[in-house]
Amino acid sequence: MKRYVMPAVATLVLAAATLSAQSTLTSAAGWKQRIDLGEASDPDPAGEVKFTAIPGGFHTANPKAAVFYHPSNTATGNYTLKGTFSQNARSSHTNFIGFIFGGKDLAGPMESYTYFLIAPQAGTWLVKQRTGPGAMDTKTLTPSTPNAAIVKLDANGKATNTIEVRVAADKIDYVVNGMVVGSSPKAGINTDGIWGMRVNHALPDVSITDLSKK
Repeated sequence: MKRYVMPAVATLVLAAATLSAQSTLTSAAGWKQRIDLGEASDPDPAGEVKFTAIPGGFHTANPKAAVFYHPSNTATGNYTLKGTFSQNARSSHTNFIGFIFGGKDLAGPMESYTYFLIAPQAGTWLVKQRTGPGAMDTKTLTPSTPNAAIVKLDANGKATNTIEVRVAADKIDYVVNGMVVGSSPKAGINTDGIWGMRVNHALPDVSITDLSKK
């Protein structure tokens, strides 16, 4: 588990003109990050989180775990989040990448969200909830679980997976490369709110492209 630190909320000031010229996204301006620092038993590598625009999406280098979001990216009712997450370098140990959804007060003391993440290094997935104050209360909905639908890292330490969160009237489906790997009852899970991405620590090279909400 990561130790949450309140002051690590920052607006990511990126080159919006460059992004609009190279990407299907219109602007990177206004994106924010929220950092989870490592514990003594699982320390962070040296360096700061870097989140930059690339053609079709974003690139991250995460010595620390972080959530990335734009406050205007919200979803309510029935919806599907979809994106392609590429781990481009092996981590020092198994770490996870994927979506957050149902986000509330992401820049404040009562932060909460649910997240669906995969670990290409291990070929596993999980679903958890974080709730304030300071998101110290983390509840596991689905523990780390292997699934053959997840493309694992190749010999060069690279893997690309398309991830979806499908919110329906009574359930949430978690999808990897077109295959439903698991589901949760919607009851008891807040799905209305801000959506974004989470990248855990010790992941030096991750790209996130083709993001969509419908």
